This record gives sequence, structure tokens and C-alpha cells, in this order.
Amino acid sequence: MKWRRLPWILILLFAGGAVAYCAWERHLERGQYSSIRFAAECYGIDPMLIKALVWRESHFNPHARGLAQEIGLMQLREDSAREWADAEHVMGFQHQHCFDPRTNTLAGAWYLKKLLKRYAQTDTPLLYALADYNAGRGNVLKWSTGSAVTNSAVFAAQIGFPGTKHYVTSVTRRYAIYRFLSRLGWD
Repeated sequence: MKWRRLPWILILLFAGGAVAYCAWERHLERGQYSSIRFAAECYGIDPMLIKALVWRESHFNPHARGLAQEIGLMQLREDSAREWADAEHVMGFQHQHCFDPRTNTLAGAWYLKKLLKRYAQTDTPLLYALADYNAGRGNVLKWSTGSAVTNSAVFAAQIGFPGTKHYVTSVTRRYAIYRFLSRLGWD
């Protein structure tokens, strides 16, 4: 008789854990939203897109570190962050400043805007920009052959790294979810 209850107990434990995880993630999101919104306004990018990118890159952890020296919410490498600092005339910039959520989202949003402009001639600049953000311009150029130069469906099929394919898909899906929730009034 006791063993019959075990599946229900496991289901309840799993459900409780899922609810707790969602609540914790929501708490982390809210803690970074003012920085995300500010950067979005500064560079004219949908805050839900920046939020989706932050979710994928760091899960809203401003202290996140990547294997290739990327840091902060948007996992910025030093060369990308320095490019932002030079373009925006930020004096005394150090890569460590990217641990500050506001600095990180400003630099990351600026860089994302640059990538979106770079691929403006394509039918879906976001896919190319996300692939570039993840794998670099050199790889995007390798994958942009033939009709993939402007056709995002062909381009997506030619992405040579499974991790980058997954990255692009996960960010675009999360972006769609955030946009849907935003329309319901949930930022």
C-alpha cells in the first residue's frame, strides 16, 4: 500500500522543485531588468531580445565567466567590450567593468545592434547576428555561401557547429516566449 504513493510523492517533489526553480529564475530576471531595459532604450533593441540573450549566456548571473574569457550577463569578450568603450568614448575602461550589469548590457546591446546592422540585407538579420555573436564573423562568412548570403533558412541549415545551431534556436525561442509574456503584461 505504501509503494502506491511513491509515484505521487515523486511527482509532487518534482513539481515543487520546478516551481521553486521558476521562482528563482524569475527573481534573477527581475534583478537585471532595469539594466536590460536601459540598454535596450539606449540602442533601440527590443528588451525581450536582450533578455533572451542574457538568459542564454549567463542565466542572469552578472558574475558568470566563460571558457574564452567572456564575462558578465551577456558574456562579453574583452575585444568586443573594448570596441564598445572606444566607440562610446568610455574613459579608463577595463574588461572587469563588464561584471557591472549596466556596463555589460550596454556593451552587449551595442555589439548586438552592430551585428544586426551588419546583416540588415538578409531576410532575418537576427539569425545571422546570433550566429555571429556565438561563433564569430569568420564562421558566419563560411556558412553564408550561395543563397545563404540572404536566405536565413538556407543559412540556418548550413551552420556548421551543432552548438551554434542550438544557440540560435534557443535564443530565438526564448525571445518568442518573452515577447508573448510581455504582451500579456509580464516583463
